[in-house]
This record gives sequence, C-alpha cells and structure tokens, in this order.
Amino acid sequence: MNRLQRIAFIGNHLPRRCGIATFTHDLHKAVAAARSDLDTCIMAMNDAGEVYDYPTSVRVQVRDDVVDDYLQTAKFLNRSGCDLVSLQHEYGIFGGLAGGHIVELLSRLEMPIVTTLHTVLPDPTPAQGAVMKQIIALSSKLVVMSDRGRDVLLTSHGVPARNIDVIAHGIPDFPFRESISAKKKLGFEGRTIILTFGLLSPSKGIETVIDAMPEIISSCPDALYVILGATHPNLLREQGEAYRDSLMARVRSRSVDDHVVFLNQFVDQSMLLDFISMCDVYVTPYLNEAQMTSGTLAYSYGLGKAVVSTPYWHAKELLADGRGILVPFGDASVIGKEISALLVNEVRRHAMRKRAYAASRSMIWSEAARAYLKTFESVLQPPITSPTDPSDRHRSTTDRHALPEVRTDHLLSMCDSTGLLQHAVHGVPDRSHGYCVDDNARALLLASTLTGSAGEMRLPEILTTRFAAFVQHAWNPYTLRFRNFMSYDRRWLEDRGSEDSHGRTLWALAVCAARDTDPVRRTWAETLFNAALPTVEAFASPRAWAFTLLALDAYCPSAVDDVSAKRMRAILADRLMTALAAKKAGGWIWFEDVLAYDNARLPQALIQTAATTGSTRYAVAGLRSLHWLMSQQTAASGHFRPVGSDSFGRRNKAPEPFDQQPLEAAATISACLAAARVDQQSDWARTAMTAFDWFLGRNDLQISLADPATGSCMDGLHPDRPNENRGAESVVSYLLGLAEMRGYARASANADRAQAGPLLALSA
Repeated sequence: MNRLQRIAFIGNHLPRRCGIATFTHDLHKAVAAARSDLDTCIMAMNDAGEVYDYPTSVRVQVRDDVVDDYLQTAKFLNRSGCDLVSLQHEYGIFGGLAGGHIVELLSRLEMPIVTTLHTVLPDPTPAQGAVMKQIIALSSKLVVMSDRGRDVLLTSHGVPARNIDVIAHGIPDFPFRESISAKKKLGFEGRTIILTFGLLSPSKGIETVIDAMPEIISSCPDALYVILGATHPNLLREQGEAYRDSLMARVRSRSVDDHVVFLNQFVDQSMLLDFISMCDVYVTPYLNEAQMTSGTLAYSYGLGKAVVSTPYWHAKELLADGRGILVPFGDASVIGKEISALLVNEVRRHAMRKRAYAASRSMIWSEAARAYLKTFESVLQPPITSPTDPSDRHRSTTDRHALPEVRTDHLLSMCDSTGLLQHAVHGVPDRSHGYCVDDNARALLLASTLTGSAGEMRLPEILTTRFAAFVQHAWNPYTLRFRNFMSYDRRWLEDRGSEDSHGRTLWALAVCAARDTDPVRRTWAETLFNAALPTVEAFASPRAWAFTLLALDAYCPSAVDDVSAKRMRAILADRLMTALAAKKAGGWIWFEDVLAYDNARLPQALIQTAATTGSTRYAVAGLRSLHWLMSQQTAASGHFRPVGSDSFGRRNKAPEPFDQQPLEAAATISACLAAARVDQQSDWARTAMTAFDWFLGRNDLQISLADPATGSCMDGLHPDRPNENRGAESVVSYLLGLAEMRGYARASANADRAQAGPLLALSA
C-alpha cells in the first residue's frame, strides 16, 4: 500500500485577501495537523503586480499572467518528490482565457491531481467549458462541497460518479456561545446586530438588506446592519470605491444612517469569529443562484448563528429543514419580514441556532481534513475491486485484523445473579432501574452469536443460562406475552411488555435454538419460541414484525416442515411490503411516517427473508428502503450520523442528529451486511464499516464511544458531549456490531468469491 508522504497545494493563500486564500490556508493547516508526518507545501497564485509576505510554507509564487511561471512550477513539483497535488480551482484566480494557464501546469505534472472545484457552472461559456474539460481529464478526483455541485458534474460535464467526492466546506471548531461578550468587546453593546461579511461586490445583494432596514427598524428599533469587508480587489482596481459609495448613498436615501455601519477592512480569522459571534442574525443576500459554496455562510452556520439567505445552491442545502431561512432573490419586503420575525422571537431564533450548530459538527476542519486525506490516499492506491471479483472490496473493507477483539469485561460487570442490569452511572451498574427483557434478550442473542462464531471469545456458560432464565421468567403464560420491566427486588412492573420487546425476545430465542452448543438449551429455546410465536399475528408494530421475521430467518432452515412458521413469515413480510407501499411518496421511502429507533431492522428483515425465500420483490424493497435510510443517516463528509432520539425524523422534516444511540449503529451494521450478502455488486460492506466506525470516533463529535480494551460503550452522543454512562443496551449493541463485522470478515476471507454470484437476480 502506497503511503502519502508529500503533498502540494495550489491556490491563493493568505495574506492575499480572498475566500480561496483563506480556504487554502485552512485546508493546508488542517491536513498538516491531521498527519504530523506529512510534508506539505503551497504553490501560491499572485494577482497582477501584487507582492505578499507569505509564510514559509509557500515554496513557490506563481504570477497569474506569466505562462513561464506555470511551467517552472510544474518542473519544481516533478523534482520535489511530491506524491500528490491538491488544486483549488476558481475561474478568476488563474491567467489566460477562462483561467486556461493552469492547464499548462497540470498537464506537465507526473503525480496525481485532486481538484477542489469552488465553482461548478451548469452552462459554462465555450472557453470555460474547454478549460474545465481539460481539468477534469487531468484530475484523478474532483472534490465539490455540495450535492448540487456533484449533480452538475454528472449531468452537465459527464463526470463518472466514482471520480467525484463531496466534502463540505470546512469551518473552525468554535464553541456555541451567546453574543453579549462579543458585542461588548467590539463596541456594539446594547444593539441587535445583523451581519454580512465578505469582499464587497455587486453580486452580494447588499442593496436588498439596506432597502429592508426601514421595515426591520419598525419591529426592532435598536437593529444595526453591519457590513464587514473590504471592497473586492478586482473591483477596487477597476472602479475604486465607487460601488461602496453608491451603497452609502442608498443608506442615506433610506434615512437609515444610524442603523447601517460599513467596516472597510479585511479581518483575520480570530477577529472574524468575534464579529460572527456578536451578531443576532447573519444574512447572505446573494443574487446568483449558481453559487456552489459560500465560506461566510459555512462559518456563520458553524458558529450556530440564525441565518437568513437567498436560495443559492449552497444555502438551499445547508439551511434546509429549519436550520435557517430562505428568502426570494432581491425581495426586500420578504427579507425584512423574515429578519424582523427572527429578531423579535428569541425562542425561535435560539432553536434555529441549536439545529445549525449541531448539524455543522461534521464540517469542522479536522473532519474535513480527514475526508480530504481519505480522498488523497484513495488516488494513490490501485482499485480495490476488479470487475471479475467484487468480493475483494469486502475483504479489504472488513479485514478482521483491522477490527478490535471482542472483550466482555464491562458486560460481565453489568450482570448479577438475576441477569443483565439496564443502566449504569458512568461505568458502575445502577441498581435503581432494575432489569428488562429487552436487554437480557439482546444479551442472549449476543451469547448465541459468539457461540456460533469460531475463534471468538464466548460468554461464561453460567451467564448464558442466566439470560435464558430471565427470558423464561419473563414469559407470562396467561397473557401469552413476555413481561419487560423488572425492579431490582425482582418484582415485575407489568403483566406484559411492548410488542417490540416480544418480537425481539422471539429473535433471541430463535438464534439460541439454532446456534447454542447446549442441546438442552436449544430444545428449551425452540419450545418457548413456538409458544410465543402465534401471538405476533395480532401485532400492529412494524418493528415487532421485523424482529419476528429475523427470528424466523434463524428458525425456518431447521424447521422445514413447520407450515405455521412459513405462513407467519409470509404474513409479516407482506405486511411490511404493504406498509412501505402505503407510506412511500414524495421521496419518503419508509414503512412509517417517522424514523424512530432500531430503524435498519425493518429493511434487514425484508432482505434476509428474501435471501432465504428467493423473493426478488422483498429484496428490491429491502435494498431500496435501506438505500434511502442511509441517505438520511450519512453526513456530508461521509461519516455515519444515526437518527437522533430527541425527536426522531418525520416526513418532510430531516432527522434530528441528536441524541445518537448505539442501537442505531448496531442495527445499521446488521442490515448493511445482510445487503452485502445478496447484493454483492454494491458497496454495502464498506457502508457497514462506516457505521461501525461511529463507535470508534468517526462521528459528529469525533469522540470514541467504545473502549475496545473492556468492551464498554457510552450511551450515545448529545450535541456537545457524549453520554458518559455505559448501560446494557449500549454495550450489547457495540459487541453485537463488532461480532457481526468480525464474522463477515472471516466469511469473506474464506469464501471462493471468484466463483460466486449474487444470491438473487435483482431488478430495479
């Protein structure tokens, strides 16, 4: 495997004053911090006649209008032993027609090129299209910062999907804080602040907000619109300060002189963060819909500001689902009403801020750097998968030696003579909450899974017996249901548990009956399973149906003559199909109007039922719904972001990102591995690994939730911190996910994949 050792960045760089310069500086700094052993340098683009006091990381300066500088830079890079070049592309920063001089440099390089496109035009001019075509051909990978940018590359430029990575615009990792202290520091104490930041130019639409100020002032008399930023250097060279003067005249004509302030300066990052921190509403009134990215928008969003913006492409993606407000282009009346409504409604404004801040954690620069490094390293490696052997992808993705060992120390500490305790205070069992059949059934499922896995640590026999005894004691023969909650003094708190807990217990019993090494316990599990199964036919819960289908998937292969079990499987699978068909509309490809908990178990149930029955329609529906679920549970940077339990996700409303639960990661791992077994042409095993990595720190807070040394796992992620408690559901979820990943890796390593094809002939 090749190791990335030297990388060069090409683009503008501070102290040159522009957004690309700031971006190149921040990206370089973040990548260097992420890999201390990496040798990095910068090839800085200079605009006509300008000289800058660059840092030592800038090794070469390229005059944008001098072709020979491009040629000499290519020679320098080829001699330097550089492994890869990261190009920051924007049409206006390179010389020649449509910035074509950069092609003279790129075409002479002897190493791979990864190009970040800061602008992607759906309808470029002929000159722009010709230059872009050459850059695409010369680049090993293209990075865009929005899904819209990816779509334009696919449809307007014909770029294969495999050559495009979407990595969100990086942002500083800055704490969520109120505006009072920053206002005091900057001299704006006692005012309600609206802020726009960036190089001043007519495309920014500042006129619209100035025109809206009289209406804003009528609702909020202390409102002050702060316009922070120097005039764009190109505009300054051509027109001087004529444009700024016209804006100031507009302010006077609207009689809002005391409510608009121009700060003609280019501020460094620390000062910029102070300015953003002090504002109550940030506004980007840009006039051009085709704006793919906005660094100022990303920064304000990442600092948890309430944002009002026109619907250019970047804003539409970032501010969707209540994370900001979109207003029509150039409509001063609407922008005035929306800003006024936010300023006078602190509760709404604060809720919007929290949503934005929580959703932005995947965009911090350390996370962006990790994504860029993954892209950089991918272009140095040979393709993982050959056309004739798709299984190689799965072997490399789930290599058993790259996974932690199964450790059960913490699980053992959570058990007593009754069974598995529900909760913990940090790592100490909390007796006040007692026990539940949900957790003990999961523990029995884990024990049976480990028993059936060669080479894995097994749970002590006495512990498996206790889990089984708890399940047996939970069975209520009078109601034909399992009880769920038990107090610490062994009193049942109900005569029947939920439908879901019943289905989950059936699943554990079926796996125990199929895998346990003790023939007596297998017989017990099968007998209790058969007693409890008929009750499910009257259930209304889709999750109870799914858990029971997973149980039947384990039970039916050894009970080929059990007609009632096969009948139940057909009934429940068809119910899930009906539920999916009834709810599927308007891009909502799900079984219910809400995404709740253990979501991936629903498509998993259909996928596994398809694998054992040969039903193509079950497989298509299961894979399609799982594809959709993963689109809801994948952050822009590619890491797993499970549906949060704060309010879950509802139709026409994106899932809330917090609180994130280990249960969701474990379910997703199982479902994706089930999909990998029936749809070997897709990358499901890699997706399962992404979900497992959530436990190990590839998550919104970049915090490892699991301790591989003890097998413990924190109870999830809040917006600003992990839940430090390590209860039963969390530890069993982590261990089940780990055991399944290791089991899949073993099976992949041992299988003769070159001779195998997909289990089902799937049709769209």
